This record gives sequence, C-alpha cells and structure tokens, in this order.
Amino acid sequence: MKLKTLQDLFTDQLRDLYDAEKQLIKALPKMAKAAAAIPVRDAFLKHARETTTQVERLKKVFKDLGIPMRRKSCAAMEGLIEEGKAVKDMNADPQVRDAALIAAAQKVEHYEIAAYGCLCSWAQLLGYTGAKRDLGVTLEEEKRTDESLSALALTSVNLEAAFR
Repeated sequence: MKLKTLQDLFTDQLRDLYDAEKQLIKALPKMAKAAAAIPVRDAFLKHARETTTQVERLKKVFKDLGIPMRRKSCAAMEGLIEEGKAVKDMNADPQVRDAALIAAAQKVEHYEIAAYGCLCSWAQLLGYTGAKRDLGVTLEEEKRTDESLSALALTSVNLEAAFR
C-alpha cells in the first residue's frame, strides 16, 4: 500500500503497533519464566497483564476511527523479541541473566515509547481527540514501566550481578 497521507501513515503504524503488542503478549510470560529473581518475574507478568489492556485500547482506536483492524508484521518487535530469546537462553549466572533480561525489556519499552509518541502526535494533528487520549494513556504506562524497570535494575538486579 502506498502511503499518500498522514492518515495512511497513521493507519500503517497503528497496525504495526497492534502486531508488536500481540507479539509481546506471547513473549513476556517466557521472559518471566526465565527470570531468577521474583521481583523481575513479577515485573514481566505485570507488564503482560498491562499489555493485554493496551491491545484492547488499540482495538478501541481502530473501532472509533472506523479503521479495519488488521495486523502489519512488526519487524522491529520481532527483532527485539529474538534478542530477548537469546538472553533467556544465554549461559550466564542467574543474576547476570536477570540484568540482561531487564535490558532487553527496556529496549522493547523504548521502542514502544517512540511508537506511541509518534501515533499521539499524528492523532493530534489529524484531530483524533479520542485516539490521542487513548494512545496517550498507553504511552504513559510504557514510560512508567520503563522507569520501574530502571529502578529495579539500579536498586537490586544490577548490584547483584556486579558483585557476583
């Protein structure tokens, strides 16, 4: 599909992000299972639950704007999840693996923050007030998740890995 307008780009990227979130729903429980520390596992499981809600919010945006809900394969998320799988399978001490798992999760969060940020800006320009609000809620959730992962890494996980 040729993208001729900002509306076309918005739709394209909305579908891309929908696919990214659906991929993440499958990946997060696997990352949680690979975590050694309970707080790391709990953080991944919490984000998995939150991601399910975010997918529902994306479905609402599709419906409210009358955009046919389809997924566009998100190569970026595929790559980030592959990196996460490599971390999960690495030969490392559990504390070091947990530090690497958090780093992999933060890469995902940063991608999502960028993607939702763009969609929010475009929604505002296109006059999609409801979509801007709904996407903005998710953007703030992604930022909070990134901040909580940073705090978890700095206060315990990275320290344990550093002093092995």
